[in-house]
Amino acid sequence: MNKRLLLTALAALGLCFATNAQGIMGGHVTGNIQVDAQMSREDSVIGASDVPEKLLMNARADILYQNGDFSAGLRFEMYQNPLLGFDARYKGQGLPNYFLSYNGDWLSVTAGTFYEQFGSGMILRAYEDRYLGIDNALLGMNIQLRPWKGVTLKAVAGKQRFFWEYGRGLVRGLDGEVNLNSIIRGMADSKLRLTLGAGFVSKYEEDESIPSAADPASRLNLPLNVGAGAVRADMTYGRWNLNAEYARKGQDPSVMNNYIYRPGEALMLNLTYSMRGFSANLQAKHVDNMCFKSVRSQTGEMLYINYIPAITKQHTYAFLTLFPYATQVTGEEGLQADVMYKIKKGTALGGKYGTDLHLNGSVIRGLDTTVIGGAGTDGYTARWLGKGDLYYADLSLEVAKKLSKTVKLTGTYAYQIFNPVVEGHEPDLYHNHVVVGDLSWRVSKKHSLRFEAEWLGSDSKYDPASGHDDRRAGDWVMGLVEWNIGSHWFVSLSDQYAYSDGIGNYYNLTAGYNVGATRLQLSYGKQREGLLCIGGVCRQVPASNGLTFSLTTSF
Repeated sequence: MNKRLLLTALAALGLCFATNAQGIMGGHVTGNIQVDAQMSREDSVIGASDVPEKLLMNARADILYQNGDFSAGLRFEMYQNPLLGFDARYKGQGLPNYFLSYNGDWLSVTAGTFYEQFGSGMILRAYEDRYLGIDNALLGMNIQLRPWKGVTLKAVAGKQRFFWEYGRGLVRGLDGEVNLNSIIRGMADSKLRLTLGAGFVSKYEEDESIPSAADPASRLNLPLNVGAGAVRADMTYGRWNLNAEYARKGQDPSVMNNYIYRPGEALMLNLTYSMRGFSANLQAKHVDNMCFKSVRSQTGEMLYINYIPAITKQHTYAFLTLFPYATQVTGEEGLQADVMYKIKKGTALGGKYGTDLHLNGSVIRGLDTTVIGGAGTDGYTARWLGKGDLYYADLSLEVAKKLSKTVKLTGTYAYQIFNPVVEGHEPDLYHNHVVVGDLSWRVSKKHSLRFEAEWLGSDSKYDPASGHDDRRAGDWVMGLVEWNIGSHWFVSLSDQYAYSDGIGNYYNLTAGYNVGATRLQLSYGKQREGLLCIGGVCRQVPASNGLTFSLTTSF
């Protein structure tokens, strides 16, 4: 961490607080605090290991001072020690996030740590997800210009956060976006709304010695500067909207692609049609060697410069998320279709309150490739719209119907195909059927109940003797009861049980209290080993058996 910049930020923030207290400059302070703690004990049945520490804790506090066009902020974080599933390199405490910012009518400048995204993120996305343990904030400067209405220009430069340090790679980027309806008089009242954008990102990293696969006595000639560019368009006409973005990356040999020199590319298409009571969306993508990191030798989820959006449905029910799909930045092709329709009230199927239907389907395949060499070569050739290995497929239908003023029923059926090769395991397609029933009942003005039942039928089997020790395997049933008491208290009890070809009985009791902007939650039970995924980015969650506590508040 740059101590001089940190001290400068703290001094400026302290000055803001002091003048605020004296009533000279005005302004106000806001913030939020989050504390998550965990106690776990050994459980050989579910695979929970013994934890040396009696208590694990993640905590953070964000402070923001705002005064007119100026703002300053900092974040304190503590991992003593990190919760299960979080990288052990987070262990410690400190102030990793601090900034000073000016936001005027046509100019915005941020110095310090910041988050930014160009387009959909395919060439740059500096962001944080505290639940995944990901924070690739940039430490440097972010300048944005708005010289005319409908025109935005961005320039960024900095180094990415790497736990308590910063990666050695330097990231620099330019981006521009133009709304043609705002700058062309003839298009001001047009039904066609069109926005165009383009960006370029470059990373610089010092040379290092990587042996050549063809000749171990020689080393690879690594590019010190790697560039990635993208163009995008967003077009709306009446009920239709089309969003398209194409990105291309130069030669970028790294440990993630086995140090090959093949350029990368990606294409994202998103077509939407919407009207009252009906909407449809079609998404398609092609990704080829688009892993873009600021440090070529770094594995894992840290130090990604870019982000490839997922085009699979983001499910919320337990068994529908048991086998989540993680975006394969090294190469994949996918298609997703999503349709929502509301059956009108007063019809035979709509009934008194109408019926909501939600149909979704997606399929993801690997690239159709031909290997032509190893490290130091282009690696492979790939065909667009080829017949690569099936990675994931999902077809789901959700029906939601209000039965009365106080009762609502939601039913879901899904068929999923999952290939564990995307998690680094042997390829072996799992075929899963999932049925979910969700009933909510508003008993009175102060009390409500929710009942949830789920069933999962799978051809996967838990068999450690054959090396198949995935504890998600087998057939499962689940039940959940949730009781909301007034506006402050809630309690829930759930249990997931593997009744065939699986192992484990995962019960959980949770109680919570809400008051104003503060929420307290206490849980006791078992957590299954698996993946936690948000937007196609995942982290491994180990099995645990014990107590968890959470506190969040804002001011």
